Amino acid sequence: MIKPLDKVRVLDIGTLLAGPWGATLLGDFGAEVIKVEQPGIGDALRGTSKEGEAGNPLHWLVDARNKKSITLNLRVAEGQEILRSLVEHADVLIENFTPGTLEKWNLGWEVLKAINPQLIMVRVSGYGQTGPYANRPGYDRIALGFSGYMYPTGFPDRYPVRPAFPTADYNTATFGAYAAMLALYQRDANGGTGQMIDLALYEPPFRITASLVAGWEKTGQNRERIGNRNPGFAPAGTFETNDGRYVQI
Repeated sequence: MIKPLDKVRVLDIGTLLAGPWGATLLGDFGAEVIKVEQPGIGDALRGTSKEGEAGNPLHWLVDARNKKSITLNLRVAEGQEILRSLVEHADVLIENFTPGTLEKWNLGWEVLKAINPQLIMVRVSGYGQTGPYANRPGYDRIALGFSGYMYPTGFPDRYPVRPAFPTADYNTATFGAYAAMLALYQRDANGGTGQMIDLALYEPPFRITASLVAGWEKTGQNRERIGNRNPGFAPAGTFETNDGRYVQI
């Protein structure tokens, strides 16, 4: 069966989740994803969870599916030249290094765009490629706090609670894949060219709190923590049953 992205080639040169999982999503729909890993332990995701079959960490087995891994040292001139040759034949490149890192390696947007004007480059970072916080590293927990996502999460008598899964990472990767698809459509269906997408880790969780922003603007009030209640519906919540289990209503 032909998948929607069968003719799309993606270079995934990032690490962990916020960038690479976007490539995973594109691979699910047929894109050829070439995963570039640094020498040594490779992608840091390989060392973040308990081992699964054949000694591979579970996170890696799940999140690196549908990818072809190669080892490439981007810190040396030979590795940089090999990546530039790969870019010649790529549709999308996804990275999530701290801003300025690729420029230091002579692999920044201006260089890659000159090699392949049709390239879509998705750049994920903590706070964006420019601005006063651009050089700060970004992590899921920090992005959730910075975006305001965590503030109303939890119970009123306790401190804010981080979700059990890396929500900022996965949301950002999803937004990155979505942005790549829009850029591909603009390029291939509307006669456009390649473009660079600048995506900050805090932006997707901030975006899905849009009603809180509107509420603050209209009323001047923040939504506070109310546990599992829903301020717009009743009865709604999580309730413990007589046998010690839980039910969602």
